[in-house]
Amino acid sequence: MEWKIIHIDETDSTNRWMKGKAREAEALGLKPRTLGLHASNPKGSDNSVCWADFQTAGRGCGTNTWESERGKNLLFSILIHPTDLPANRQFVVSMAVSLAICEALGQYIGDLSIKWPNDIYWRNGKICGMLIENTLKGNAIKDSIIGVGLNANQRTFHSNAPNPVSLWQITGQETDREQLLKDILRCLEHYLYQDIKAQYCSLLYRRQGFHPYADKDGAFMAEIVNVEDDGHLLLRDDSGNDRRYAFKEVQFIT
Repeated sequence: MEWKIIHIDETDSTNRWMKGKAREAEALGLKPRTLGLHASNPKGSDNSVCWADFQTAGRGCGTNTWESERGKNLLFSILIHPTDLPANRQFVVSMAVSLAICEALGQYIGDLSIKWPNDIYWRNGKICGMLIENTLKGNAIKDSIIGVGLNANQRTFHSNAPNPVSLWQITGQETDREQLLKDILRCLEHYLYQDIKAQYCSLLYRRQGFHPYADKDGAFMAEIVNVEDDGHLLLRDDSGNDRRYAFKEVQFIT
């Protein structure tokens, strides 16, 4: 793939910035060339990345915000066009990005896992989160904007987030953010074209044994059975009952 990488000093949110650019191109009648999962001409694709030194309104999923000290962390959004990926398989994008980030971070640290659906954990600390926003056209994905916040060089966190951790806190060394971004993009190129579900499941946080969870009916103990192709999490509780959840329908209890 070829990537158009744009570095900016500040924005409210790199996802919003990327959406604005996509709308601007559409208004001008500029149609992005297809990035298919089986594209034969990747040089003809239009893949954009915006990374910022600071976000004034960085977002997580739902109403969550993302704390990041100016110039310390890796805050970026990727715009791709996986138009030959059916809408009911859009979770492939989430799996691919999660695996790419784990591989890139694996150059620096071990003990990485993916907390379903796509938070990246080091042991029991959250080092990376993402917000993926897909635009559908019919039964296919027209655009996918993948927003990532990765804690790289921040030394202290002040928000009420329960468990943030950064590369600096783990290694005691500064990380070249731009090089880390390029490493993630290189890894993503590989995972978008592979059958990756088994590898994704093998890296899941709490992938072995029974652990505490909670849903609308209360707390329970369960083990992970599977992540379905559409992204639903399948758990089996300690009474032998299978429980199927969409995102935000179940919580991990720490």
